[in-house]
Amino acid sequence: MEDGERLLRALEGARRAAILGAGYIGLEVAEAFRKRGLEVTLLEAKDRPLPHWDEEVGTLLRGELERHGVEVWTGVRVLALRGSGRVEAVETSEGVVPADLVLIATGVRPNTELAQAMGVALGPTGAIATDERMRTNLEGVFAAGDVAESFHRVLGRPYWLPLGDVANKHGRTAGSVIAGKEARFHGVVGTAIFKAFRLAVATTGLSWEAALREGYRAKKAFIQSRDGAHYYPGSAPLWVELVYEEGTDRLLGGAVVAHGHGALRVDVLAALLHRRGTLEDLLALDLAYAPPYSPVWDPLLIAAQQAR
Repeated sequence: MEDGERLLRALEGARRAAILGAGYIGLEVAEAFRKRGLEVTLLEAKDRPLPHWDEEVGTLLRGELERHGVEVWTGVRVLALRGSGRVEAVETSEGVVPADLVLIATGVRPNTELAQAMGVALGPTGAIATDERMRTNLEGVFAAGDVAESFHRVLGRPYWLPLGDVANKHGRTAGSVIAGKEARFHGVVGTAIFKAFRLAVATTGLSWEAALREGYRAKKAFIQSRDGAHYYPGSAPLWVELVYEEGTDRLLGGAVVAHGHGALRVDVLAALLHRRGTLEDLLALDLAYAPPYSPVWDPLLIAAQQAR
């Protein structure tokens, strides 16, 4: 809340904003700034917006940002902020960006100082290590929310995922156990969704690049379809990426990009990841069909067919 109030005060009199980092926060704030009438430049050190996901999704995002007046600089390093009293420009490896407001959105870290002072153990991610009941190594001490690790069901190891829905489930599990009820937190697969102007971008599991880094023989399929029958008025483009393991066809991750609620198809993929599902499992699903909501072959099934 305090950060939001500071940002509102900083917006007074601002005309040109530079945002450092093109992750979830940077992308959402870029839209908010444009709606307030600011000129916006988005600066990202990696080669695309949303750099933790694959190139195809980043390309779609870049196009949407630029269509709405956001200038996107990728592959740049920030060297210095210039100005006297108030920032006037950002000096980068690729040139100078005029700006009277700079938002730094380059990531977060778990706030574990109090826990460490108490002797609470941290896990391999740097967040607090917990079991499936959200218990720490100290008797009677629980951890929940953005300070605590989760178990990643695709990777099979502790993972830090500081998202609101995960924090809520952590807290519900910890509270239930403290109250004497039987409760467990069953882990995450890394599902997330956000809005970037007219696009809804949803991802789950591992990107293709991340899967390769993890040592999987990963392959991917990327298709463009529509969120309704092509002849139905108002249907819009929709894109699906599936990431899977060569040989076993086990699903490892996926993304859905749409112009609305069609992106929620990602939840089908998340459910399959939770159960180590395969391309065959996806193709066997009986998915809903009606022309306003889907082609007769759902885009997820089209992507699975292409993958096979």
